[in-house]
Amino acid sequence: MPQKTKSAKRRVKFAVQADRGNEVAVAGTFNDWDPARNKMRFKDGTWAASLLLLPGRYEYKFVINGVWCVDPACNEWTPNAYGSLNSVVTVA
Repeated sequence: MPQKTKSAKRRVKFAVQADRGNEVAVAGTFNDWDPARNKMRFKDGTWAASLLLLPGRYEYKFVINGVWCVDPACNEWTPNAYGSLNSVVTVA
């Protein structure tokens, strides 16, 4: 019987510059757009979070003090239903 191949999750790091003392999270298609699920940590002047994601294409935004922001370091965006843009990451 052939063995099923399972796609391995990959570690993806999200990082954004924001002042210490802010509340920063990453939300996207990987967590049902829920900013409470992936809070980011402040270290060495940067907010960061590492997530384990299956290969695929994901849309996301940073949420800084309740304000939804695209990733300024991302080079791919896509329009969303709210008339703004979402950042896009592709996990190979």
